[in-house]
Amino acid sequence: MKTLFVNGTLMRGFVLHGNLEGAQYLGSFRTEPRYRVFSIGDVHPGMYEVDQGGVTVDGELYALSDETWARVEAGEPPHLYCGPVRLEDGRVVDGILYPKEKIRPEHVDISPFNGWRGYMASKSRTR
Repeated sequence: MKTLFVNGTLMRGFVLHGNLEGAQYLGSFRTEPRYRVFSIGDVHPGMYEVDQGGVTVDGELYALSDETWARVEAGEPPHLYCGPVRLEDGRVVDGILYPKEKIRPEHVDISPFNGWRGYMASKSRTR
């Protein structure tokens, strides 16, 4: 079993959540304040670790089988990868990250929203 922190479209209520079918939801969690998050074309978030100026990112933790992980990995958008994520409770778990060098000027910094759910909620309030 793999433990995976998700902070974007794999979370409950979002488009790729079905890829986690069969995974066990372990709850809502937050990262340590050491990440920045960008909206990649308003399709998915891109989170990466920083040495300074980081925020806590809201997400969900799941326990999943290798089979479920294979489905998750196959369904991820380009450039996202699995890497270590530091949770607020001190644990280091696998998470979905985005290469900092792939951030472009048109990608919106959504760090002030503490992640994808907060950012998407803000967009629906402004419509």
